[in-house]
Amino acid sequence: MTNEVKKKVGLFNRLRTYFLTGLVIAAPIAITIWATLWVIGLIDNWILPIIPKTYLPETYLKFSIPGIGVVFAVIGLVLLGALTANLFGRTLVNIGTGWLEKMPVVRTMYKALKQIFETVASQGESNFKQVVLVEYPRKGIFAIAFVATDTKGEVRRNFDEPMVSVFLPTTPNPTSGFLLFVPRKDVKVLDMTVEDGAKLVISAGLVNPEVLPIKDK
Repeated sequence: MTNEVKKKVGLFNRLRTYFLTGLVIAAPIAITIWATLWVIGLIDNWILPIIPKTYLPETYLKFSIPGIGVVFAVIGLVLLGALTANLFGRTLVNIGTGWLEKMPVVRTMYKALKQIFETVASQGESNFKQVVLVEYPRKGIFAIAFVATDTKGEVRRNFDEPMVSVFLPTTPNPTSGFLLFVPRKDVKVLDMTVEDGAKLVISAGLVNPEVLPIKDK
């Protein structure tokens, strides 16, 4: 290979490296901005049509401001929460939800969604604080999972040893997965954060978190 050909190959490799580096930097930023704007636009499309035009800034400024629907949605949720803080408000809400709970098909969906949101609201950031390894789908093969809570209720009463409820996500979509009840002694707790564990799952193992220093016992 001549020097001229080597220079061309070297230049091509550098350009390719620069392109991939730029893509790694720009793509997450662009996708995040696009997703944020999409969510804002979706909420605006839902909320703005029910808001009187006299309350919209675009009526006076002659141009629309993205995110106004989000502001009104937040204000509406705060007012709804304040309304249910007293007996009269709770009575009205209970009457409305009572109708939903009596509808044959809707009540199942409503109760499930209500339980999910109540759990998230009550536990806050305590959800999925531990990343663990569990043997799945068979002995000798391990998968990343997230500890949800100690197993309780009827499921717990079926076992003679402490159990933990873990969520085993699928790759590359961690929003779907399996709920597993695993003996506490059979889970291997990792030092990585939930965020690093999610990155590992989403990237199908291509993005590995840095090894954390061993903690003094």
